[in-house]
Amino acid sequence: MSTRPLTTPATTTDRRTAVHRTLWAVQILLAAFLLIASAAPKFAGQRDAVETFDQIGWGQWFRYLTGTCEASGAIGLLIPRLATPAAIGLIGLMIGAVLTQLLVLAPAWALLPASYGVLFAIIAWYRRDGFQALVSRLRR
Repeated sequence: MSTRPLTTPATTTDRRTAVHRTLWAVQILLAAFLLIASAAPKFAGQRDAVETFDQIGWGQWFRYLTGTCEASGAIGLLIPRLATPAAIGLIGLMIGAVLTQLLVLAPAWALLPASYGVLFAIIAWYRRDGFQALVSRLRR
């Protein structure tokens, strides 16, 4: 029977590096999606976006607010120390999107914001150290 550990420090470091890089790739892709495919059409007044927010019934101001939250969250995802609070805020936005899909729009589409919410939760969890460093610095 071998007494060697299953993982060595080098293996653990390699795994952390791979997770770190993969997470950054996911964050960049999500930020690009939020800015280009989600927030920009809301700001530009694309017909689909206007019609969707008419269906929701809260007025077009809510379209601008939602676009602003998406764009802010996307930018926050790209700043290491803001990635955790941005991801947490985006989780809240995705909860609202899921509820809106289920209760007002098309329930089958609720899976998309739900899956984004899961990705944002993973980002918030893995990027928590950077946020804790920011909070510690602010407390000094």
